[in-house]
Amino acid sequence: MHKDFDQSSYLYDRSQRFLAGGVNSPSRAFNAVGGHPVFISRGSGPYLYDVDGNRYIDFLCAYGALILGHGHPAVTAAVEAQLPHGTVYGAPTELEARLAELLCRHIPIIDQVRFNASGTEAVMTAIRLARGVTGRRLILKFTGSYHGHSDLVLIAAGSGSSTLGIEDSLGIPPEVKAGVISIPYNNPAALRQAMAERGDEIAAVLVEPVVGNFGIVPPVPGFLELIEELAQASGALVIWDEVITAFRFTYGSVSSLFHLRPDIITLGKLIGGGLPIGAYGARREIMSAVAPLGGVYQDGTFAGNPLSMAAGLACLSALATPGIYERLAGYAARLVAVIKSAAQKHGIPVHVGHFGGAFSVHFTAEPVLDSAACDRADSSTFAEFFHLCLEEGLLIAPSKYEAWFVSAALGEDDVAYTEEALERIFARLNTSRQR
Repeated sequence: MHKDFDQSSYLYDRSQRFLAGGVNSPSRAFNAVGGHPVFISRGSGPYLYDVDGNRYIDFLCAYGALILGHGHPAVTAAVEAQLPHGTVYGAPTELEARLAELLCRHIPIIDQVRFNASGTEAVMTAIRLARGVTGRRLILKFTGSYHGHSDLVLIAAGSGSSTLGIEDSLGIPPEVKAGVISIPYNNPAALRQAMAERGDEIAAVLVEPVVGNFGIVPPVPGFLELIEELAQASGALVIWDEVITAFRFTYGSVSSLFHLRPDIITLGKLIGGGLPIGAYGARREIMSAVAPLGGVYQDGTFAGNPLSMAAGLACLSALATPGIYERLAGYAARLVAVIKSAAQKHGIPVHVGHFGGAFSVHFTAEPVLDSAACDRADSSTFAEFFHLCLEEGLLIAPSKYEAWFVSAALGEDDVAYTEEALERIFARLNTSRQR
């Protein structure tokens, strides 16, 4: 199956004149896989259409920000109803009070939230809050986990920075780097050592409870429990970055799946129904440190934006439909099974990271439990796999560090087509290897 990308090529050349790198996010660049980005003209349900008229089943889902698909009627209606009344006020609205109440009601570990305009802002402020509450300086994070692009968390960051081979961003002062300890994920020994040596200086342990930024990597049994145990013993707080995981795998926080109680959680992506949003939440005594109640300052003109609030309320209402998460997980499990079977059939080493309705494909014979294993996975085979997916009409992220997300807009025919396409893709990969 051949696709033309002439118009995308033209637009990329044009964009490079006025946009740095021709894109507004490095994650959209095709540097790691070769070629130029595909420029999208519209989305509808589970599909994206590019400017050359090619249609794709969307497994990118805006890097996890979409779960209902494109143009969901309830979300569209909510935004259309709000739009004539204005886009931003710089004043409180009933909508933000309603969304905050819904989040706190369905995430019982938090009493209050504060909205931001992005997940980056949410994590940045959650770190400031933890430092303000504890009076400590250090943050412990896990190598390769991406928590937005604020200075502190770009130390040993994953996702797009790993894709481009940028270990630490330029422009971060040495004194900022000195405030971060980064250790391997899923490594209890490294965690114990770091907490034993510096635990009394650590304000917070920052973790994705299920990693989504060097592929989908669930925690090994007992790892999240150990984080909570050691943090409590040292007086540090635990911050769960749930910008990807909240409402993605269950209705609310994945803390309900692990039966744990992080001190602060950060939210984003799909709680805005596809519009820009971020939030952080905690129990009342921690949130009382946030201005205007306390001395931890955070502000934002677009925080609690009425369009994002309306879209978020509509999205979370639709996600309350019984059986939706089971269907997403079931579809993902089918695709994971096909990938494993096809890879084995053609003798192609593959590790598939999988949790609920999301998964990732790593071309390696070893299990991917941390970012170093993802680094070692075969990048050239992934690049070929990526372009074969495009040819077959499957849109995924142009990076081995990112995940496939299953949307609720997918139907049985879409999943069946994807299963068949994956069989063809692995057969072509095998043919290519034999040349």
